[in-house]
Amino acid sequence: MGSRWRLSVMMFLQYAIWGAWAPVLSQYLVAELGFTKFQAGFIYSLLPLATMISPFLFGQLADRYLATERLLSLAHIGGGIALVFAATQTSYDGIRALMLLYALLYAPTLALTNSICFHNLRDSEKEFGRIRVWGTIGWIAAGWTLTFWRSQMNLTSMSDSLLLAGGFSLLLGLFSFGLPHTPPKKEGANPLAFLDALKLLRNKNFAVFMLISFVVATELQFYYILTAPFLTDIGINPKQLPAIMTIAQLAEIIVMAALLPLLLPKLGARRMLAIGVIAWPIRYAIFAIGAPTWLVVSSLTLHGFCYVFFFVVGFIYVDSVASADIRASAQSLVAFVILGLGTYVGSLFSGWIGDAFKLADGATDWTKVFLVPCALTVAAALAFLSAFKEKKPAPELEEEPAVVA
Repeated sequence: MGSRWRLSVMMFLQYAIWGAWAPVLSQYLVAELGFTKFQAGFIYSLLPLATMISPFLFGQLADRYLATERLLSLAHIGGGIALVFAATQTSYDGIRALMLLYALLYAPTLALTNSICFHNLRDSEKEFGRIRVWGTIGWIAAGWTLTFWRSQMNLTSMSDSLLLAGGFSLLLGLFSFGLPHTPPKKEGANPLAFLDALKLLRNKNFAVFMLISFVVATELQFYYILTAPFLTDIGINPKQLPAIMTIAQLAEIIVMAALLPLLLPKLGARRMLAIGVIAWPIRYAIFAIGAPTWLVVSSLTLHGFCYVFFFVVGFIYVDSVASADIRASAQSLVAFVILGLGTYVGSLFSGWIGDAFKLADGATDWTKVFLVPCALTVAAALAFLSAFKEKKPAPELEEEPAVVA
């Protein structure tokens, strides 16, 4: 198998692991195990918390001491074992401890897989996007696999999402031993290099973008944590849920492949970002109404606009305004705010809101729950439109940024 195909399989499995549990685990935790929504949110917060901690340590190990593919193998084998054991637990303390271990091992692999690609591709600008898209395909494949699994087996527990994720993780751990050799550089990069990009905050537009990105990232977790239990409450069969949730990623691929290259040069970064941030309250407004079911399910396609037009275009915007000497640091800073801090706060906040509107009979007032992110994203959209005045032309689109769906 050639290097490019090995890297594509690596990306496929890397995001299949995440896609197997992230869209549906909350429904299992809340509906089957009886966890509160805040407890489910806390478990989801462990991965963004880990993205703020472990990548620095693993990055130093890969830079100084251990070949990247070997480190990737060890991390995924350890993470796979943690996920399999988590599937056997029913207590909050047990699942929390094992998911924390998994998160600490999985978080750094997001950067390690990118590092292996960039080290082994001849022309990363042209080739990386074609390889990274297999990650989104892997996420979708995991959801469809889980739905097929549930439709063919008479399951008594929906911990299968953790088992499937663990299986993918162990498979990738073994597969990684055959990845192209990526030796350590012996000279470690400064683990806090992203702090160099803080000087960009002197630019008002960049500061506004960072603030709005943080707010939007917190509201993203309402989708990832609460959509699964919400959809089951309005009548979606839990066995069909994983496949239905992949509608968002299918839309993401279409928007990224067809609309982004077409519209970005014409509309520019500011208008694209504005469309992206406006799409968020539209989706949450439909969720708040909660009917008809076909409209709610159809609104999952808005994820393509929400995610691509705001987050992907946001990374492209950062690349266009950061000088060459701090470009990588600026991307690291934005990723820290979005994938780390914002997602961590959003996980706890969305879980807390989910419990705050619990009715006396144990049901959830989903209208009030989703009006919260709807109102906050409306405020974010208005703030962005009034304060962000970037006039720079849109950069030429060359590749898909390494951001997760």
